[in-house]
Amino acid sequence: MHLILDRIRENRGKRPLPSKSIINNSINQAFSRTVLTSLTTLIAVLIIYIVGGTGIRGFSFALVIGVIVGTYSSVAIASPLVYRRASETGRRDDDEQSELTDEASESMAT
Repeated sequence: MHLILDRIRENRGKRPLPSKSIINNSINQAFSRTVLTSLTTLIAVLIIYIVGGTGIRGFSFALVIGVIVGTYSSVAIASPLVYRRASETGRRDDDEQSELTDEASESMAT
């Protein structure tokens, strides 16, 4: 989760809150790294689950669930929460809003 949130912070620059396009670009930049890291960890934990004895199975099962939930939450939950926070405060610098304002000003000029 921290990887994507750090990427959003880096891409945001000096803006107070990120736009939808900044969040989308940040997810795209960090997605492959997140999935590859999680997949590698999942393979190792699954091997421990299969090869390990009964004493370690419960622990490795908890790790499997943690890796799956952690990967899902970093991509599908954390980033939309950042965007939602920006939209609730009303200070979002959204690309769509700027396009709408440009279109409205052009239509008023004609």
